[in-house]
Amino acid sequence: MADGFHEVRFPLRLSLNVTGGPVRRTDIVNLSNGREARNRRWRDSRRAYDAGSGVRSVADLYEVLSFFEARGGGLHGFRFRDPVDGKSCAPDRAVTPFDQVIGEGDGETATFQLAKTYGDAAGEWRRVIAKPVAGTVRLAVDGVELPASAFTCDTATGLVVIDEDYIPQSGALVRAGFEFDVPVRFDTERIDLNIEAFRAGRIPTIPLIEILP
Repeated sequence: MADGFHEVRFPLRLSLNVTGGPVRRTDIVNLSNGREARNRRWRDSRRAYDAGSGVRSVADLYEVLSFFEARGGGLHGFRFRDPVDGKSCAPDRAVTPFDQVIGEGDGETATFQLAKTYGDAAGEWRRVIAKPVAGTVRLAVDGVELPASAFTCDTATGLVVIDEDYIPQSGALVRAGFEFDVPVRFDTERIDLNIEAFRAGRIPTIPLIEILP
């Protein structure tokens, strides 16, 4: 994670109505024979949001303004709750300790990185989760949930450390369930405020961009 990150969350009630989602970069070249050549420029996707769509009142606008100033514009990153993709499972399901495979035991390794895998029969992508929500992480080893006292989780990095008495043996799958935030920053150095325009139904654009681990 880049330096200059504040472990605070963008106001939750304002994030529920934002627009945005994953962005990928692919170079597509049209060949002379009518076919295409495609090349993936980014290994990972990157989330982009517009927080302006969550603003519903002048009070909301002022709250975003205050938050923007506290972060120094784009200088410091912060946590953002994606209203659709903020769990180790689907948004309409409850988190369980068996949601995601995060590693396999070898009898020695005690530290594992939280991650979420998206995929189907044709392909998959593994996303590193660096900002889990405190108190939501659950862990299972070889199909058995571990007690909360058997591991610690660094909510600033997403690293889980399993206590010595519970270190996974060789071949044992380590699974996890969790809620998480997206590390983002403001993707602008200015917020245009116009109260008359806002009262007329024109909301400001407040772009946010994900900070990759």
